[in-house]
Amino acid sequence: MLAKINMKRQEALLTISSQGANCGKIVKYLPGFQGPLPFKLETGYIGVGENHDVEAFYYFIESEENPKVDPLMLWLTGGPGCSASSGLVYEIGPLKFKIEEYNGSLPNLVLSPHSWTKVSSIIFVDFPVNTGFTYATTELVSHRSDWLLVHQTHQFLRKWLHNHPEFLSNELYVGGDSYSAIPIPVIAHELSQGNEKGIKPWINLQGYLLGNPVTTRTEGKYKIPFAHGMGLISDELYQITSGINEAHILEQLCPLDSPNKLDVSWRRSLTEFALPHFGCRVIFKHS
Repeated sequence: MLAKINMKRQEALLTISSQGANCGKIVKYLPGFQGPLPFKLETGYIGVGENHDVEAFYYFIESEENPKVDPLMLWLTGGPGCSASSGLVYEIGPLKFKIEEYNGSLPNLVLSPHSWTKVSSIIFVDFPVNTGFTYATTELVSHRSDWLLVHQTHQFLRKWLHNHPEFLSNELYVGGDSYSAIPIPVIAHELSQGNEKGIKPWINLQGYLLGNPVTTRTEGKYKIPFAHGMGLISDELYQITSGINEAHILEQLCPLDSPNKLDVSWRRSLTEFALPHFGCRVIFKHS
């Protein structure tokens, strides 16, 4: 009975009404970038949660090719708890920091030639709560869990599409990297279930993408050491792979400077969740 009540509550939350005012603003200039941005950047907040007490911050960048027909993707950066700006500047977005000697001034931004926004529109979201600019209005809703992340992402996306109806017909993918590979398949499943239940607006879900994904909490980086230990790769090749940035092979490998370890005690496992087939293409993109 309790499970049914919670499900009905979620469905009620996802029934979009006129409450969802669009809080997005167009950004034409950014500090450190010379001149106006050559692409459309929108930033803003979408309220999620039972009382809209979590304000989810997003960066939205339109496809530089043909936003009317190009795919739309919602991207969650890993961590958990890494800001969406990391995905925007260090991974798949149209900007990156200029590599130059630091002189104490504001870092310079330049265009990235490898941006995925050349062929798709992307919504970068600061999730879970208290990541980046996403914040909770009460202490109670500051609690994190993978299940909350799934439900809040689902609600965020339908409200965002309600505010941006011009993208309702675009093919949609849910993507992310690292730890986000754990909740993303479940997010896709919940979106599909929402469509089947008639929750509006309908989402043209086509599949999900996972970059250098974490699939379990115990997998570690065992593939290459195992292959080396079994004599499948040489000592020389094994030593070369130690200097590769697995998250982004085109970038240098930089060790983390912070001695602080992220407290991840809030994580709730989804590994026991049985994901049925729901007609979407599953795409694994390994960096």
